[in-house]
Amino acid sequence: MEWAVAGRALPGQRVSGDRSVVLDTGGGSVLFAVLDGLGHGPAAADAADRAVQVLSENRAEPLDVLMVMCHRAMADTRGAAVSLALFDAGDRLQWLGVGNVDCRVIGAGPGKPVVRATALLTGGIVGYLLPSNLQTQTVPVRPGDLLVMATDGIVGEMVERIDLRAPTVEISRAVLAGHAKDTDDALVLTARRRGAVPDPGAAAV
Repeated sequence: MEWAVAGRALPGQRVSGDRSVVLDTGGGSVLFAVLDGLGHGPAAADAADRAVQVLSENRAEPLDVLMVMCHRAMADTRGAAVSLALFDAGDRLQWLGVGNVDCRVIGAGPGKPVVRATALLTGGIVGYLLPSNLQTQTVPVRPGDLLVMATDGIVGEMVERIDLRAPTVEISRAVLAGHAKDTDDALVLTARRRGAVPDPGAAAV
């Protein structure tokens, strides 16, 4: 996997409440998580850090189980928006989100990048109000497809500006620089399996 994270605290604050997690779950699978503690500052960071610890200690559990465990661990905090994404050893991506951490799969299209899939996020706050029906979605991914996970401190439409041939570290930094708002913490994670970016003009075989 190739992945990178770029983030920063609310201007004027020393601590961000946004967190990211990247964990090897074994068998060629990798778990990605982005967490946005409600609000900003130390209290938001504490909520997100509780979930980070849970994920690190239970990484092999199914996504819906992990979400419930995070909810329980954050019960006495202000809570967080949480999105989880699992690349399996094949060509699939599973994801599950509660709150407003945006998740998309972006691929090469005719002349510009296109959104291939968008996670269906469930309303709620992990640690405070968890939906009773958590359903993990599974979507196919191709070599070169890019997973983008962003907190709500990232605003505006960035898809068409993404250079899919650039390293993920450059993509993440460019998204943060061009789309972070000044009134919140901001974080973006990008990830993909290494492989050639498909030529959208090539004939299918």
